Amino acid sequence: MLKTLKIFFQSPSGAGILLFIYVLISLGISNSFLGTSFDRLLNYPLGYETPNIHLKYSVALWINDGLMTIFFLLVGLEIKREVLDGGLSTLRLASLPILCAFGGAIVPALIYMIINQGTDTGRGWGIPMATDIAFALAILAMLGKKAPLSLKIFLSALAIVDDLIAILVIALFYSTELHIIYLVYAGVLLLILYVFNKIGIRHLSFYLIPGLFIWYFIHHSGIHATIAGVLTAMMIPAKTKERDSSPLLRLEHALINPINFVIIPLFALANTNIRFETSMLDGLFSPLGIGIILGLCVGKPLGIFLMSKLAIKLHIAQLPAEANWMHIIGVGSLAGVGFTMAIFISLLSFTDNLLIEEAKFSILIASLISGIIGYTLLNRSKVNLKEQQYVL
Repeated sequence: MLKTLKIFFQSPSGAGILLFIYVLISLGISNSFLGTSFDRLLNYPLGYETPNIHLKYSVALWINDGLMTIFFLLVGLEIKREVLDGGLSTLRLASLPILCAFGGAIVPALIYMIINQGTDTGRGWGIPMATDIAFALAILAMLGKKAPLSLKIFLSALAIVDDLIAILVIALFYSTELHIIYLVYAGVLLLILYVFNKIGIRHLSFYLIPGLFIWYFIHHSGIHATIAGVLTAMMIPAKTKERDSSPLLRLEHALINPINFVIIPLFALANTNIRFETSMLDGLFSPLGIGIILGLCVGKPLGIFLMSKLAIKLHIAQLPAEANWMHIIGVGSLAGVGFTMAIFISLLSFTDNLLIEEAKFSILIASLISGIIGYTLLNRSKVNLKEQQYVL
């Protein structure tokens, strides 16, 4: 039994499978007699509050603004590592995934904006932009040797850039009224962390404890609190003179399993509690639903394919080793699985609960369609053994 669990937690598809299970559990609870009690639990206030300290929020907000900051901390660490010494470290290595990530973000956003132009749901244009890396990589892992290893590297790098774009979009377009004094406090702490890095302080507590205060100040500044995770990650030392791994790698390795097997499933449990109603089917054919579904199912693969064509036509990049154009379209479809980040942005886009529920339902349908199409295309694609030119 223990051996089986160990294999599951170490498997590439384990996190995606668990995430899928939690989605089903959340949907089951929400549509049962426990639904009302579950809503009360998510809205139950927790924390501490005084006239000067405000740390009392609902369980749902602690998950979405608190635990998800740890997820964004990991995203920031991955971005920094890839930029310094990975698939994004040089222009040649980074060109294809970066261009494809922008194509896969811009085209879905444009599709959504065109369909929702002049409506109350126009603010949700960021929803179909991002890829859920856990689900996408889990589906890719299910294909085994039918999908070249280079595709996993390509999809991982693309999803990391995709997350960076989503972070910037959240910071720039989904923030509320700014309170400059809190931003100044956060900026001073970030400057201190930068100095710690430069003078050679390597103990993680010198970065993570101030990171908690950075989270508090950014949360009260009007910028979404999860950005604190990314900013703190940028200050974590990535190199060390000792033989031991760097603080960045140690923290990244420490966070991977708790995030994949606890935090993201909890986010799914708290945010896919959708109570199905017949009106939701109508929502799929509303501008909101059509924009999300076409954005993820059509816009993602189309944007990634067009950018790949352009990059190769201009001799900026080459196809991943052993891959062909059907693989690129298949990976583009997998990138349309936008579950976690898409739901996250939908929560920031709307205040109307009905619109949020319709957006979540549309995201679930679009992600399911994209996953099935991506898996089918990749499963039927033949590995091109003659293509060995893509270097990562």
